[in-house]
Amino acid sequence: MAEGVVIIGGGPAGLMAAEVLSQSGVQVDLFDAKPSIGRKFLLAGKGGLNLTHSEDFASFVSRFGARAPQIEPLLRAFDGPALREWAAALGISTFVGTSGRVFPTDMKAAPLLRAWLHRLREAGMHFHMRSRWLGWTETGALRLEGPDGQFALTPRATVLALGGASWPQLGSDGAWQPWLEAVGAEVAPLRSANCGFDVAGWTPLFAQKFAGLPVKPVALTVEDTTFHRQGEFVITATGIEGSLVYAASSLIRDRIERDGQCRILLDLLPGHAAEKVAAEVARGRGSRSMSTHLKSRLGIEGLKSGLLHELLSKEDYHDAAVLARTLKALPITLVGTRPVAEVISTAGGVRFESLDEWLMLRSRPGVFCAGEMLDWEAPTGGYLLTASIASGRVAGQGALQFLA
Repeated sequence: MAEGVVIIGGGPAGLMAAEVLSQSGVQVDLFDAKPSIGRKFLLAGKGGLNLTHSEDFASFVSRFGARAPQIEPLLRAFDGPALREWAAALGISTFVGTSGRVFPTDMKAAPLLRAWLHRLREAGMHFHMRSRWLGWTETGALRLEGPDGQFALTPRATVLALGGASWPQLGSDGAWQPWLEAVGAEVAPLRSANCGFDVAGWTPLFAQKFAGLPVKPVALTVEDTTFHRQGEFVITATGIEGSLVYAASSLIRDRIERDGQCRILLDLLPGHAAEKVAAEVARGRGSRSMSTHLKSRLGIEGLKSGLLHELLSKEDYHDAAVLARTLKALPITLVGTRPVAEVISTAGGVRFESLDEWLMLRSRPGVFCAGEMLDWEAPTGGYLLTASIASGRVAGQGALQFLA
């Protein structure tokens, strides 16, 4: 093969690059190590496919933190509204949920993927499954291994959309890092993002009773930062995870890497003023236990009550002033980040400084990078998927320009 473009990776970024190229009449061959396309995409849609977010453009871009300046041009070319129009053209209608997140009307990922793959095949694309990329040969050809053994290809351009290192069983294992570094690309270490964290250790009784249950409503503050948000999260056997924790995960992760731990504060009664909480806790309870008193006066029971017993000494639990303060700022010390292999996404990857404006490697002309293998991160909420697809679109356009 010497006339077309090769795409490595069948996730959303690779598929969008393929769409741009194939619709322009370019021969496109996509290779993926797994038996089927879009495995992580389908998993992401298992509980409802969050395509994008409806918030204004400036707020949307701000979610990418330090990499916002590099992500902004990608999103200007293909933002949330553009993604919804694109989905509509595939016959997939969307709606905005109460949180501002955008979902397909049927909430499913599979119909969108099927329609997308059908359109790509109609445009003449070729898919090659169970074919793993192994880097480059000494002469610069792509090395791949398929069902019939190893082979080499010399396409006119290549788009790498290999993902990060989260959920490696679905295809993104980060094995590409040394191969990119060997050809001069700067690669930031892949780290956990949108992840759970470990505490110093729940007692066995607490973990057995409450692991898997949600804490809600609750407000979370990362100590010594401006992060403060209301939502919910889940207790795990070793710590905490869930949407509210993911929103703060980059702050928590960086603090643990720097200091070995990070303390968060939980407001167990975000709908109650501190003065009211103090008054209710101090109110006479007669012969009732403190647990019964908190349940009747403030609705504290179950998991929230369990957290108080888990994290407070008996003396502090029965000190009305301390207990009232703790209900509004319960401290939890987090000491570890969950491993990359089990998190939603990864931070780190190919640094933008190694790429031109079309996401082509400066050290390897004709090779483009897209998707989660780029050095960026964002919280859940549709930001990850939108930016991945936008980057695939830019990489595809870059490859077209390179061919020209």
